[in-house]
Amino acid sequence: MKLSTKQVKALLPCLLLLAPLFSGGRLQAKNQVLGQIQFDAANKAAKSSGVWVDGQYIGYLKELKGSKKILLLPGKHQIEVRQSGYQTITREVDVLPGQKQIVAVAMQKDLTARYGIQTAEVKISGRPERAAVFVDQQFVGHIDQFNGLGQGMLLTPGKHEIKVSLPGYQTFDTQVTLVPHQKLRLKTNLLPVDALGHTASR
Repeated sequence: MKLSTKQVKALLPCLLLLAPLFSGGRLQAKNQVLGQIQFDAANKAAKSSGVWVDGQYIGYLKELKGSKKILLLPGKHQIEVRQSGYQTITREVDVLPGQKQIVAVAMQKDLTARYGIQTAEVKISGRPERAAVFVDQQFVGHIDQFNGLGQGMLLTPGKHEIKVSLPGYQTFDTQVTLVPHQKLRLKTNLLPVDALGHTASR
């Protein structure tokens, strides 16, 4: 049946009223398919630790809530929580559709970690401050942990690779050669990227 222009105009207000119901239905259906992972941080170190899901860094623990909550497809997933100087926590979770699982995290000091003579200091500033910092491919913290008074990162002299990364942003990657007693400051503002990995226009 073909509707006339007059009939379409008459139906338009009704369609606009019904649109949110259909949209809400799709959102509800999506939430029923996905499962949620929620973290319970048992100590301060846990809150600032980085979280990986299936090998992909997704953010630090205390921010993974609200609009940044973790929604995963049903099935088994591997979760890792890391912090420099602490033992890595690894959990395998079986995500069920429409259900929320709570993962308790208590970071423990890594007593086997060995540290060299730390005589060079590196400070990092930039945005987003929640971006993860890696030194020689090891997660060491976030930008906001290395840009304040007394917050410098202490490293051994020599060559180091420093990477700053956050999902949805272009990665910053650089190599530095440090000498004893050197103080180095790095600054980077990560640019957003689109779904294809292209830098978003500003």
